[in-house]
Amino acid sequence: MAKVLKAKEHDIGGLNVKRVLPHQEKRMVGPFVFFDQMGPNNFPAGQGINVRPHPHIGLSTLTYLFDGSILHRDSLGNNLEIRPGDVNWMTSGKGITHSERESFEVRANPHSISGLQCWVALPEVMAEIEPSFNHVKKTNYRTLSTKE
Repeated sequence: MAKVLKAKEHDIGGLNVKRVLPHQEKRMVGPFVFFDQMGPNNFPAGQGINVRPHPHIGLSTLTYLFDGSILHRDSLGNNLEIRPGDVNWMTSGKGITHSERESFEVRANPHSISGLQCWVALPEVMAEIEPSFNHVKKTNYRTLSTKE
């Protein structure tokens, strides 16, 4: 039987997040161990998100924005902005460290952010794979027709 889970609100590095998973009544759904709705948050000039460097192991995260931008940096040497419609897919495997902030240019002005982040547990056979990071720009998506 399906159960509707109510999100709990958290402040994560200055970002308001509504976290559905994990929930006291449901730790995970399928492979999904965290499901976060980021924002919507509005920031005045000089303020914004500051999720400091932190490690991940044994999972993948998918980040998708509706509004705003996030500056992603990681221990693999990636340093780029995710913008609305882009997808960041980070697989930690045996370990990766990353931070989520905004560029100086974005933070210098009033701005907003809104998006989703899903954390997916890797199957046990993939838990120790090499970490990887893929960034797919919105413009690189193939449009599916209704005939496919």
